[in-house]
Amino acid sequence: MIFSDSDLLPLSALQHFVYCPRQCALIHLEQQWVENRFTAEGRAQHDRVDRPEHETRNGIRTEYAVLLRSLRLGLIGKADAIEFHESEGAQRVFPVEHKRGRPKPTHCDWVQLCAQALCLEEMLGVEITDGAIFYGLPRRRQPVEFTEELRKETEATVAALHALIASGQTPPAEYIEKKCAGCSLVEICMPKKHRNVSAYLKEALHEKTP
Repeated sequence: MIFSDSDLLPLSALQHFVYCPRQCALIHLEQQWVENRFTAEGRAQHDRVDRPEHETRNGIRTEYAVLLRSLRLGLIGKADAIEFHESEGAQRVFPVEHKRGRPKPTHCDWVQLCAQALCLEEMLGVEITDGAIFYGLPRRRQPVEFTEELRKETEATVAALHALIASGQTPPAEYIEKKCAGCSLVEICMPKKHRNVSAYLKEALHEKTP
């Protein structure tokens, strides 16, 4: 399937979707957004690399804020940085994503980076084997290998994201304390309230059932 330009979804939505489908729907379907300390710090970190510039150091050329698009996957967005390594006459393409904080327990950042690599492969006609995510708190890179398993997970996530957006439906709230505590949309989402209402309805229906 080849998507049209009007059907392209933002690459950033993949990270939102893997982290929480409801959060993804609130942002990309309902256009809800609230800034908190975590999102502000993340935006400030991205602002430092979100300029279309380039530099060359130690034989590595780095392009910043590179526009990406995949008509096969139906995605559009930007890569924070793409490094081009010259080795024995061949060029190695190496995407680098910048994130605040620490590595997450889910693969949400890995999926987003892998999707960038898939876009670049389509755009440049090359194979990209790996990349890295630079996390702000440990201030070091985490290498990410684009294995066949991660590629399949990424493509499945892309398909699920398109299905969610096409449905126009926001998934119900599910309260997960650690995850919800760091979400800037927690007051809009109100997962505790939704959980309590759901529990009340289940109990009420159970009592009425003969």
